Amino acid sequence: MADCISKAIQVHCCAQRPSFDQHKNLLLSSFQPLMGEVLKFPMKIQVSRAMIKKTSMDLLDVFTNSVFKFIDHPSLPSQSNFAPIEELGEAVCVGDIQGTIPNDFPEGVYVRNGPNPLFGGFKSTNSIFGKSSHIWVEGEGMLHALYLKKDSNGKWRVSYNNKHVETDTFKMEKQRNKPSFLPAIEGDSPAILSAYFLNLMRFGTVNKLLSNTSVFEHSGKFYAAAENHLPQEIDIQTLNTLGTWDVDESWNRPFTAHPKKAPSSGELVMMGVNAMKPFFEIGIIEADGSKLVHKSDLKFERCSLCHDIGVTMRYNVILDFPLTIDIKRLVNGGPLIKYERDGYARIGVMPRYGDADSVRWFEVESCCVFHIINTYEDGDEVIVHAFRANNSIIPGPDLGLNKFEWFSSRFKSTDSQESDTTFSSDESFFSRAYEWRLNMENREVKERYLSGTTHSMDFPMINENYLGLENKYGYAQTVDLDASSISGMAKYGGLVKLHLKDRRWSLMDEKQDYVEMEYHKFPENTFCSGAVFVPKPDGLEEDDGWVISFVHDEHLNISRVILVDAHKFTSEPVAVITLPYRVPYGFHGAFMPIIS
Repeated sequence: MADCISKAIQVHCCAQRPSFDQHKNLLLSSFQPLMGEVLKFPMKIQVSRAMIKKTSMDLLDVFTNSVFKFIDHPSLPSQSNFAPIEELGEAVCVGDIQGTIPNDFPEGVYVRNGPNPLFGGFKSTNSIFGKSSHIWVEGEGMLHALYLKKDSNGKWRVSYNNKHVETDTFKMEKQRNKPSFLPAIEGDSPAILSAYFLNLMRFGTVNKLLSNTSVFEHSGKFYAAAENHLPQEIDIQTLNTLGTWDVDESWNRPFTAHPKKAPSSGELVMMGVNAMKPFFEIGIIEADGSKLVHKSDLKFERCSLCHDIGVTMRYNVILDFPLTIDIKRLVNGGPLIKYERDGYARIGVMPRYGDADSVRWFEVESCCVFHIINTYEDGDEVIVHAFRANNSIIPGPDLGLNKFEWFSSRFKSTDSQESDTTFSSDESFFSRAYEWRLNMENREVKERYLSGTTHSMDFPMINENYLGLENKYGYAQTVDLDASSISGMAKYGGLVKLHLKDRRWSLMDEKQDYVEMEYHKFPENTFCSGAVFVPKPDGLEEDDGWVISFVHDEHLNISRVILVDAHKFTSEPVAVITLPYRVPYGFHGAFMPIIS
């Protein structure tokens, strides 16, 4: 990244923005008063290298603090449960349980990850170089864990704990006890480039190393992850961070938040995207987690912000869609991250241990996809089920637009009929279940919607025993469009069960059939995050099990965990566990069965 920045600053910014010469002059002129003070001191004092280093760091801090001023992101009342909370310090018992936790529910830990920014919330900066800010998916990771165990009498004992994921940069900033890392994702190009440089000089990295997106298990160990950094190993009982997992020093680049276990072999298939070449590399980790057994550069021509990867019995499934990271674009005055609506979109299918030359690419209609429901083989076809939208919720509006209005307008609901397959710009975040059928013999692509426009949905989950295999059911969180439009942030007001093998014809359009769906709607002003399907240990059917989720009642400001029987999906939860502390909205959850 340092080489990239060095090359980047040699290029002039676009019109109406400061050129690099102007940018350099600003830096030099800002340093001059500081250097004038330094030159007043006698220069013949012998000092140690450690003192020189400390003095240099102090000077950099003084310069940074004099040029960049941190300001709080504005927050609306409707965004109150996105606000961070403090760590508990230790687990607390939970006794308020309505209904009954089923006796055959597995003992284990339900854990969810999500952003929990230090020092009161997200920050922006003003500087002589312009403005820079975090985007809404950033923020230090915090794990929220519900422990469900039985005592010797078979009675359920429930406790709750939370804790930050302590990456190296978390420790650095925590030790300083104040905002220190300059936000460097969104804003004016000169400000972002200056933030890169100053972060790199002071901390050794241009951005914070966040692990705020997901939690996964491999070979009996547990990890928190986000694709900008390596996973952090977690003690699942205490939530303490044990250290960075670099797979015995064989993986030195970002690591996806959604690795997948290959059916039958148990190997962990993952990938890493980077802003510099190689843009996309795929890796396979031994089933016992001991070593990297395969690594390949797929020779991407751009940095696609790939968030998910698929596996089947024989193949890896790769998404290359037009949400891109481009430093050259940033240097020329554009956004670092951009959804290029007219860019190409393709899905790659590669043998498990393949390379760039072995990937079969299928051109598909341009769209935005973050999450795969499942992928599997059906004869000569590879089937991909995912959630598809016409626009990207990341990173947000281009420079100069009102961010709140931009987000809010794209969550607005309409009176469109269920048969509609096109949307105006004000519905561009509407996400629907979608199917691609990729024929490995004749290269034919068939694609179609699986769901209509009655609900926007995302954050898929399945019975993980069917990962990479043909499955009948998928589950997801459904967006409350009205609440999301008011807050300018996605809020999920219910759950959906998709019967992927059961089709029904639309009454409005005989040419289009969708899958059967069941809905579990929450009470008004109640929203969820981190929902997970928990299979019944001795279940015979794919949908034998429960969906568990954190929910928050915004009217009462109370957080709960609910258990919904997948066989009685539209019924009331079988158990509602009221938590003693607020749980902010977050991202992905997981259920980890724990055998004592």
